[in-house]
Amino acid sequence: MGYSDLIIRLAQGEWETRDVKFIPYSQYMEDLSKRFKAVEFRYIPHFHNELAKALATLATMLPYPGNVQIDPLEIQIRERHGYCNTVKAEPNVQPWYHDIKRFLKTKEYPEQANGDQKRTIRRLSSGFFLSGEVLYKRTPDLNL
Repeated sequence: MGYSDLIIRLAQGEWETRDVKFIPYSQYMEDLSKRFKAVEFRYIPHFHNELAKALATLATMLPYPGNVQIDPLEIQIRERHGYCNTVKAEPNVQPWYHDIKRFLKTKEYPEQANGDQKRTIRRLSSGFFLSGEVLYKRTPDLNL
């Protein structure tokens, strides 16, 4: 899965490249795809590329095991977002985001906060959005 129409079409063999920068990648992809029983390439429009970015990030983090068989990765795309709220909380301890949430809600700092801590809370809070009681993290493309 990718969000570059050029790369997907090169991988599918629909297009060729003469650009010296792409030739080694194209050759490597062709050689690598021969090791699989089946390979499917999908183009994802740029505004829906979160999954492609996540897979690309995951691929760069894992070493390729050589001749070891890799089980297929099955991905189901859902129409709605899934939520997981399994955070283990210690008794009488505020969560890490407590001061950020409080600042977004009331514009108040903790009583013991000094100037540097207040500045840090302001800076961190700009990366979050509070909707009712739910705190959302902003992403660079303005999604929550």
